[in-house]
Amino acid sequence: MTTATYAPGSLVRARGREWVVLPDSRPAFLLLRPLGGGNDDIAGLHTALEPVEDATYPLPSPDDLGDATSAGLLRTALQLGFRSSAGPFRSLAGIAVEPRAYQLVPLLMALRQDTVRMLVADDVGIGKTVEAGLIAAELLAQGDAKRLAVLCSPALAEQWQAELARKFHIQAELVLTSTVRRLERNLMMNESLFDRYPHVVVSTDFIKSDRHRAEFLNHCPDLVIVDEAHTAVSDTVGGGRQRHRRHELLDDLARDPKRHLILVTATPHSGKDEGFRNLVGLLDPELATIDLDRPQGRERLARHFVQRRRGDIRRYLDEDTQFPSDRELREVAYSLKPEYRALFAKVLDYAREQVRDAGDGTVRQRVRWWSVLALLRSLASSPAAAAATLRMRAAAAEAADLAEADALGRASVLDTADDEAVEAADVTPGALTEDTEATTPSERSRLRALAQTAESLLGPAADAKLATLVKEVKGLLADGFDPIVFCRFIDTAEYVGKHLAAELKKAAEVAVVTGTLPPAERQERIRALTATDARHVLVATDCLSEGVNLQDAFQAVVHYDLAWNPTRHEQREGRVDRFGQTAPTVRAITIYGKDNSIDGLVLDVLIRRHQAISKATGVSVPVPSESDSLLEALLEGLLLRGVNHEQLELELGLEEADRRLEAEWRSAAETERASRTKYAQGTIHPDDVAQEVAEARAALGTHGQIEPFVEESLRALGASVTSTGDGFEAITDTLAPGLRDALPPGFATPLPFHRQMPVPRRHALLVRTDPSVEAVARYVLDTALDSATTLRRGPARRAGVVRTRHVAARTTALLLRYRFHLDLPTADGSRTLIAEDCEIVAFRGHPDAPDLLPTDEVASLIAAQADANVPADQARDLIAAALERVSALGPLLDSRAGERADRLLESHRRVRAGAGAARQGLRVRAQTPVDVLGVYLYLPVVGSR
Repeated sequence: MTTATYAPGSLVRARGREWVVLPDSRPAFLLLRPLGGGNDDIAGLHTALEPVEDATYPLPSPDDLGDATSAGLLRTALQLGFRSSAGPFRSLAGIAVEPRAYQLVPLLMALRQDTVRMLVADDVGIGKTVEAGLIAAELLAQGDAKRLAVLCSPALAEQWQAELARKFHIQAELVLTSTVRRLERNLMMNESLFDRYPHVVVSTDFIKSDRHRAEFLNHCPDLVIVDEAHTAVSDTVGGGRQRHRRHELLDDLARDPKRHLILVTATPHSGKDEGFRNLVGLLDPELATIDLDRPQGRERLARHFVQRRRGDIRRYLDEDTQFPSDRELREVAYSLKPEYRALFAKVLDYAREQVRDAGDGTVRQRVRWWSVLALLRSLASSPAAAAATLRMRAAAAEAADLAEADALGRASVLDTADDEAVEAADVTPGALTEDTEATTPSERSRLRALAQTAESLLGPAADAKLATLVKEVKGLLADGFDPIVFCRFIDTAEYVGKHLAAELKKAAEVAVVTGTLPPAERQERIRALTATDARHVLVATDCLSEGVNLQDAFQAVVHYDLAWNPTRHEQREGRVDRFGQTAPTVRAITIYGKDNSIDGLVLDVLIRRHQAISKATGVSVPVPSESDSLLEALLEGLLLRGVNHEQLELELGLEEADRRLEAEWRSAAETERASRTKYAQGTIHPDDVAQEVAEARAALGTHGQIEPFVEESLRALGASVTSTGDGFEAITDTLAPGLRDALPPGFATPLPFHRQMPVPRRHALLVRTDPSVEAVARYVLDTALDSATTLRRGPARRAGVVRTRHVAARTTALLLRYRFHLDLPTADGSRTLIAEDCEIVAFRGHPDAPDLLPTDEVASLIAAQADANVPADQARDLIAAALERVSALGPLLDSRAGERADRLLESHRRVRAGAGAARQGLRVRAQTPVDVLGVYLYLPVVGSR
């Protein structure tokens, strides 16, 4: 028996349907992908066991007549079914997000490099995760990368995993300290988990240990994304031990010249040139020392660095991007109730005694200093936090020397810029400086009495700060804002959440999220809070202040406790003021005490100064490290002398230090502003982006086509469709069994289709890769193209006759499907792929001498509406005659396919301009004959002019 040989790209029929033969097929075993299918649909077939035959796609039948709407449904179903675009962006057909035009800029920059080294530094809330994900998805789709690792903080690991899966269909395994034992149980002997799991999200705490760090370095994937990359670099002024170790790790990773490295951060420069140089040196070692004031240096940096503010992309290529138009900032003051003021006075007296008592030495004195500072901060936060602090041992009490005492104290009390303690930042600090046995009975009695007094002040009756919050939250809810209330300590958050729930009763649901919950439970608690239609309030500590997307359900932030680092304030507000926020205005309210001394000091020295400098310069930079020493000096003076901080600056001679802080801060902001101008992205011209965006959307269809297609198709298939505020819902009971069975298991009935994420479980999202949208598109396409299907069950038709005033002469439109062979160079050699594309070609006159319409006229033609009826028998005869003549167009259509292949090749080369190795060996070839899927006649209305 002789086995037939089928060339890659050829069309065969097996198992009752048409398939495309893929590369790597052999005569005895074929790798097949269904027409229009994706990689998940690939099947293997033994030719000795199953019959396979050549397939040429038949022309439409004269009986398969429809109108202009049914023709449009077929074209859209075809485009939505593509999972292997022939254009230079292989991944766009298979992702669940339609990128904004500006988000394609980093991707275009990356594709111009042989080895991708990018620093994506767009502002907070612009969509850096999507930009990094686009690069990763494209490198994986093209075969330039095989495996992916994302390095991020443990709090953001599950969010990264969800974003990769939901938006890019990249299934990544979580590698955390809590999951590593489970993962390692499944390994073979001497197998690394980084070899077993090709795509991973790795938390930075996992690679702290030397063993895990070494394993990661030895088996690291060829593509690495580093989130919050600024935390992995340090300069001579700041940066802790863990930062230094992270930088060493990235430096080791970057030494592999073939490893793709994508760094993501909103604060790459922060006014410190040394830290910036350390960061960009990971992309190109010469950037660490090159003169960036010279054009050659800036041009070299521009190949790897993209940084844009909201104003740069709010309107880009005539496309508006949704951001809140305004952030309303307001400060709300409160005055302590007499009982709380009396407690403050007693605590201050105790604190001054502790600080003035030199005790047994310098170390003990510093421990006492940090413990009383912790006590004052917790007392300013809430009576619950104060009571807990008075009963707990101070972290600094274990210090062996002065440096350790200060390090432990700062980590537990101050909101330092170092990210190492972020996860534990909400733990309530202790005030006890000695073991219980070493503390005198009178001191224990005094602290116990203070704790009992604090507990007696719980609730809004005695706690004016809590009463102020209740009033403000009720006002926000009444104005249509769902707020996030940020607290410094776990005890405060739980206290606030309990009393808010009691005060709001049924007006809103309240949930509390703190660092006591693992990251997965935090996300689940937020999902449960926002899953209903009820108004909601989230009370949280700063475990949610960075990287977490909360703009879908919240529009306001309340700073219940002042952060002692203004960057933390900015991060909190960035949870709601970001891309995707539908509210035109977001609000941020700062609550502070007029008479508790500490709040006024922090407001004046840090928060208000930060806001003023940001407003004046247009950029936000972290507070200079000198602020900690100034703040400590002012707080110490406050304890010792009990006067306001303005007077203290004079008495302690700190006015010069304050001026230096102001000057250094403004200088850093000006440097950052200058760097954004100096290093502005200029390697990709907007016209280049516009051309690639237009071609990609023309090939795959736009997001705006999906909703009308799905709605019209479901109506035509018998479903009852009702509009909702966020899309529509369809009653699916009346749909054909074949379509109902194709919908995802357990889908909701009726089935809601939403325009925007997030989408509740069992609902559908109106994007091309949603399983329910895929099922509808596949069913519409299959019922139109499968001749065995009962014609009347399909809403899309392959032929039609339309009489319209839009044409003055008989015009024929053909829906064509092309197949292309793409030879793409990769690090491991050339890779051959089969891709599909479609086009509508229209001509006037006879096929023997066709007058082809230009592209803009074709688009206008297919949108034309019928102005007169055509009798069914006449339409059948007209389309039958047209079908007989279409065969004469074969050579013309094959030639057009070749021209389209040439244009695609030029598009691939254009996108890869500058990447020499990636351009060598690029080839695009058309597979002929071309499939004619639809034939449509447009006739002029008799007597029209």
